[in-house]
Amino acid sequence: MKIIIRPMEQGDIDDIVKVENNSFSTPWSREAFTKELSNPMALYLCVVYEEHVIGYAGLWKIYDEGHITNVAILSTFRGHGISKLLMKDMIEMSIENNINRLTLEVRESNLVALNLYTKLGFENCGKRPKYYSNPTEDAIIMWKELGNEAS
Repeated sequence: MKIIIRPMEQGDIDDIVKVENNSFSTPWSREAFTKELSNPMALYLCVVYEEHVIGYAGLWKIYDEGHITNVAILSTFRGHGISKLLMKDMIEMSIENNINRLTLEVRESNLVALNLYTKLGFENCGKRPKYYSNPTEDAIIMWKELGNEAS
C-alpha cells in the first residue's frame, strides 16, 4: 500500500469529515476543520491513499508544548500500521516546530491506541474523569518528552 503523509489542505476537508464521522461518536464539524486550517497554533497532517485522505492527525502548539487534538484512520484501513507512521511524522513535525513535549487524551477503553502511544514513548500521567461523552468515559492523559529524538 503506497501512502503519502503530508500537511492538510483546504481541499482535504470533505475526506477529513468522512474520516472524522467514521471514527468518533461525537465528531468535529466541517466548520471546525476549516477554522483549524487558519489557526496559527494548529498543525495537521493527513494520510493520502489513491488521492483520498484516509486518515489525519492534528495538534495545537502552545509555547513549546503540543496538544494532540485528534488522530483518526478510516476503519477499513486500520490494522496496517498507518497510525504508527502518522504519529512518527507528528513527532518529527513537532521537533521541527520546536515542540519539546507532547500530550494527548485517549479513551480508557481504546486499548489499541493506548498500546500504540505507549510503544511510541508516551506515558500515562493521569485521568480526566468523564471527559468523553457518547458514551461517557474517562480519558487517560499521556505525555511524551521529545528531547533529542531528532538525532
